[in-house]
Amino acid sequence: MTSTVGSPPNRAGAVRARGRRGWIFVAPFAVVFALTFLAPLVYAFGLSLFRDQAFFGGTVFVGLGNYTQALADANFWNAFLRVLLFLAVQVPIMLLLVLVAAFAIDSARLHAAGFFRMVIFLPYAVPGVVAVLMWGFIYGDHFGLAADLNHLLGQDAVQPLSANWILTSIGNIVTWEFVGYNMLIFYSALKVVPPDQIEAAAIDGAGTLRTILSVKLPAIRGAIVVATIFSIIGSFQLFNEPNILRSLAPNVITTYFTPNMYAYNLSFSGQQYNYSATVAIVMGVITAIIAYAVQLRGQRKER
Repeated sequence: MTSTVGSPPNRAGAVRARGRRGWIFVAPFAVVFALTFLAPLVYAFGLSLFRDQAFFGGTVFVGLGNYTQALADANFWNAFLRVLLFLAVQVPIMLLLVLVAAFAIDSARLHAAGFFRMVIFLPYAVPGVVAVLMWGFIYGDHFGLAADLNHLLGQDAVQPLSANWILTSIGNIVTWEFVGYNMLIFYSALKVVPPDQIEAAAIDGAGTLRTILSVKLPAIRGAIVVATIFSIIGSFQLFNEPNILRSLAPNVITTYFTPNMYAYNLSFSGQQYNYSATVAIVMGVITAIIAYAVQLRGQRKER
């Protein structure tokens, strides 16, 4: 008599059963993901393939015509270059400050490390709109700290909302908001660095700086890559800070100051939903490509 226990058909059936159970567990997330992420993307792409008719009403299919227009749009590229400059300056400065804060808190030489960790993280807990309004009152030309300093000096020496300083002022707000968040990422990565590596470096005569450069920094390279990717995405999505400050500096911050502001104002002020979707998709693709390139470079260095 031949036994059928453990036969290939039974094993295949068990694998299919496990696969079905897995899909049952994943199904709630998959449904939410499809409704909140995939469906809006598909809808936005569909919108980008049409264009409103100015005189006859309705929409007409134009294929990639909106994308051709976006790639030749001077306002879009001005906004893109502005956030690219913002990224190139603000992100390295912020990550350097984060590294210094994380290493200082992780070291045993800093007293009340828990207190400083909480103080550095606290700005991230402040709602973004509240944070920008708070800094807007500090930057104001007719009220707040900047106005008081100008009144004290007898001249307009401090102008955070001027055309020459507005990007720096926004960078200061973003850095103040997100240093604490990124600091926790680096600090958490530092806490899992193997102690024996640090002890071995100390036995070999490595000082504090050498230990940081040769042991700790390589150990948290993955966390640095993650924080860099998040910061790049956040820079290209810059919207909240300039949009709120625009009421204080309407002649400096235009409706196309950043790509997200441009897409927002095209849609809600200009009623150009199709072209707005096109701008958003083009910016999303550029952001994804740059973030992916940074991730690949970081993985290559880690290997």
